[in-house]
Amino acid sequence: MTDVNRGSNPLFLRDEDLREGIEMLFFAYRDFTTKPDAILAEHGFGRAHHRVIYFVGRHPGIAVKELLAILKITKQSLARVLRRLVAKGFVEQRRGVEDGRHRLLFLTAAGAELEARLTADQRARIARAYREAGADAVAGYRRVLTGMVDDEGRARVGRPGRGP
Repeated sequence: MTDVNRGSNPLFLRDEDLREGIEMLFFAYRDFTTKPDAILAEHGFGRAHHRVIYFVGRHPGIAVKELLAILKITKQSLARVLRRLVAKGFVEQRRGVEDGRHRLLFLTAAGAELEARLTADQRARIARAYREAGADAVAGYRRVLTGMVDDEGRARVGRPGRGP
């Protein structure tokens, strides 16, 4: 493993440095998902369930169509995940007030509790990393991750509430 604390390199676009960035993402993602994966397993859920729970919690009342756009999955895949979450009492669907054809999604009390459990370790990890790195590094981190997200995703990042 390479030393991630070494000084900045003006040749940061070399293949080895790019590969190191990829490797760091793999390790960070592995550690970022370990505890939530264990919690999900208690319910027979996987990461797709986690993503739905997270975004429904982040955007209460989100329309199924909006969630599909965020997750970039098929209707069939989302329907399978939602069916299980609804059946187990973590998500509820309501008809849209303005348009009854829209299905709006909300976490139930049990869903909100599960979402809090799933994100507790993740929030702590990010808070610790932010504190250790400092404000300038956090701003740089955000710029790097934003640069990796496509244009549609960039418009959605960090928008709490009903979504875009």
